[in-house]
Amino acid sequence: MSCGEHGTRDRVNSMINARQPLIELRNLHRYFGETRAVEDMSFEVYAGEVFGYIGPNGAGKTTSMRILATLDEPTAGDAFVDGFSVVDDPDRVRRRLGFMPDYFGTYQNVNVGEYLDFFARAYGLRSDERKQAILSVMDFTQLDKLANKPIDGLSKGMKQRLCLGRTMIHNPSVLILDEPAAGLDPRARIELREMISQLADLGKAVLISSHILTELAEICDKVGIIEQGKLLAVGTVDEISAKTEAISRVRLRTLEDPQRLLGWFALRGDISEVIVEASVVTFNHDGDETAQAILLREIIEADFSIIEFASKMKSLEDVFLHVTEGRVQ
Repeated sequence: MSCGEHGTRDRVNSMINARQPLIELRNLHRYFGETRAVEDMSFEVYAGEVFGYIGPNGAGKTTSMRILATLDEPTAGDAFVDGFSVVDDPDRVRRRLGFMPDYFGTYQNVNVGEYLDFFARAYGLRSDERKQAILSVMDFTQLDKLANKPIDGLSKGMKQRLCLGRTMIHNPSVLILDEPAAGLDPRARIELREMISQLADLGKAVLISSHILTELAEICDKVGIIEQGKLLAVGTVDEISAKTEAISRVRLRTLEDPQRLLGWFALRGDISEVIVEASVVTFNHDGDETAQAILLREIIEADFSIIEFASKMKSLEDVFLHVTEGRVQ
């Protein structure tokens, strides 16, 4: 599973537009009585991409993931894995997809090697092919030194590695990971993030849900924000930010009494939530980077002595809070 023999992430991404998506949701609906768990969901994920799936509990993330994993059927619409329909070709989908649920069961009196061997056999791997797959997965997840350790004795981080190894034992082109970082300590989250990036480097399409938005921001090429079963926004964080109202938190420091500056701010309609702490003034500014550059020039031209001016870029948390309304169903 080493990525040393494969092309870099950039080379993989340069091929994305020339290939069909490995994951595609096409007008997907899933209803449970009056509850519309998934409603008219459509998006695509290509080879080499990590797609972050973001939404509150009950938004429909797990339901749509289960449909992709052929564990549930849509009420309407369809989903495709490597071009195969989850409705019409579920067996072909399962061969190309690995699903890591948010919780997986363990078995008593089974060690790491036996656990992976069981799932390798379940996927039809035989003889040397099965042995090589197990060794490759244990090497990638760094579980090789724990091959004979009972599963019950593993830490939470090692159990997550084992579940990831089980998910990729048949070398699928698509990985669906539901809250893989939940409950992990900081080091384990960093190590998991590195493994996910390596899998994308290998050309796999990775769909990952998480409540740890800072983690997703660091590894995801695109994100999809879902609430009440509806996809509210999809794209890179910058693309989604550009489509939403541009509000940034600005911090400046002045050499003079800030009260005169506050009076100047009061005459403007693009500045709000001003806070003063000694010579430091922070405020919300309604505008993009170009508008902030104009604001700074106007402040200086108004003869204010500014020695520091900094704007906080929108984070994934900022975008999520702006797009969603906190609704549940």
